[in-house]
Amino acid sequence: MFLNLSIVDVVIIGFYFVIIFGIGFYFSRKERTTTDYFLAGRHVGWFAIGASLFASNISSEHFIGLAGSGAATGMAVGHFEWLAAIIVLILGWVFVPFYLKSKVFTMPEFLEKRYNSASRWYLTSISILAYVLTKISVTLFAGGLLLKQVVGWDMYTSAIVMVIATGIYTIAGGLGAVIYTELIQTFVLIGGAVVLTLLGLHEVGGFSQLRNSVPSDFFHMFKPMSDPDFPWTGIIFGAPILGIWYWCTDQFIVQRVLSAKNITHAQSGTIFAGFLKILPVFILVMPGIIARALYPDIAGDQAYPALVTRLLPIGLKGIVIASLLAALMSSLASCFNSSSTLFTIDVYKKLKPNASERHLVYVGRLSTTVLVILGILWVPFIRFISSQLYIYLQSVQAYISPPIAAVFLFGVFWWRGNGTGAIASLLTGLFFGVLRLIVELIHKQNPFTWLPLKLLAEINFLHYAIFLFILSSLVYVVVSLLTDPPSMEKVEGLTFKYARAKAVDPEFVEKNPLWHKANIAFSILLVLTVFYLWYKFF
Repeated sequence: MFLNLSIVDVVIIGFYFVIIFGIGFYFSRKERTTTDYFLAGRHVGWFAIGASLFASNISSEHFIGLAGSGAATGMAVGHFEWLAAIIVLILGWVFVPFYLKSKVFTMPEFLEKRYNSASRWYLTSISILAYVLTKISVTLFAGGLLLKQVVGWDMYTSAIVMVIATGIYTIAGGLGAVIYTELIQTFVLIGGAVVLTLLGLHEVGGFSQLRNSVPSDFFHMFKPMSDPDFPWTGIIFGAPILGIWYWCTDQFIVQRVLSAKNITHAQSGTIFAGFLKILPVFILVMPGIIARALYPDIAGDQAYPALVTRLLPIGLKGIVIASLLAALMSSLASCFNSSSTLFTIDVYKKLKPNASERHLVYVGRLSTTVLVILGILWVPFIRFISSQLYIYLQSVQAYISPPIAAVFLFGVFWWRGNGTGAIASLLTGLFFGVLRLIVELIHKQNPFTWLPLKLLAEINFLHYAIFLFILSSLVYVVVSLLTDPPSMEKVEGLTFKYARAKAVDPEFVEKNPLWHKANIAFSILLVLTVFYLWYKFF
């Protein structure tokens, strides 16, 4: 049954599962209310928040996809990781105070407070759809690639096994189980990735030999504007748009900071996550380059599984497989929990406002089934878009994220923006995003000859994200100026101009001023570190 694993490896993996399930069931005995189940009682400290942000983000598609892109094109794909290290600071310093002050459970709920119910319904719908297209399905697909290599299961068998294993502790324990299992999983996945990277470097003959074994441009992160995957213009101007949406407005990520004890703990957690986001370039992208040097017969998404199955000895293979499963399960669990939160709070509770806390928790435990089924059904279509898994993930996000990023950014920075402008911007961005996705899918199968459609299908996804963001922003501003300004209720405490109009609840304020100064110092250090790394690998 376990084709490439020894009994020692299987025992190590089994021990990992015992620990994870134990944590999940421990928290299943503690939660009682929706705040407990969906936000871990709002009592989570900075270290767990930072680890959870990192583990939720780093899934098996990162192991498979980052390594695959590294094997195909080199380190340029790592831009998304180092940009995230900076953008997560925007979450902590710009958005967190408004989110915690408003005491929302979800991002759609925040949009309703700032704009209107139409914006809330839009974001709820598009978020759940995005989880099916870019999170659940891609995580299952990447995990399926791994398990096919390791145990020989087909894609759907692997997907079903992963869903059941992850769902057990996620449904039982809610966000508390998710966050504290992710705390353990962070160390497991980093440890396993570091082991594989060091062994790979040793096998290839060291870093200098690695550089001599691959094309010379593999260690230059900034590519020409004509590069089909990572043009420097798209990286600098387009990738941050995707990052703002993902790290600052997506329920999948933001739910972790909503569970914080206070604003300072939330900000410290984002800073910690930022430092952790420096690592994937060295422990996920670089192994792909190592695989390219060691195994010329492999291509793209086969890079990381090839290292695991061909390079690792007995025992270490089990540790690394456990790290891959940790990454897969942490991301999948976060997606399940976020999806159930969106459905329960933004759909079910809106329709049944008198539902009891106990009933809402029950609904939350049942609401992920349809999403999981849809995710499994979408898996076969992923390969139609890109042979490199991580590029697929980023490209689909590029079609849905720009209008959402625009309404959140303008929402907190510009008090004059209103609900009419927000929904007009969101719907305009959705139309042109879906148009691009459909045209690209058709073009992959039957290439267009008419030049306008050919250009629309072939323009780099990051460049298209820039266009969508500018278009959505223009629609937002013009429509808002042509309609009535928002009421004070919609801007009080939710925009920078009126930030002090509503006092922050004392429970969200850290009483130690030195902690705040330390956060500022570490934020500056993080930014300087990232810019230094960009300079070294320019």
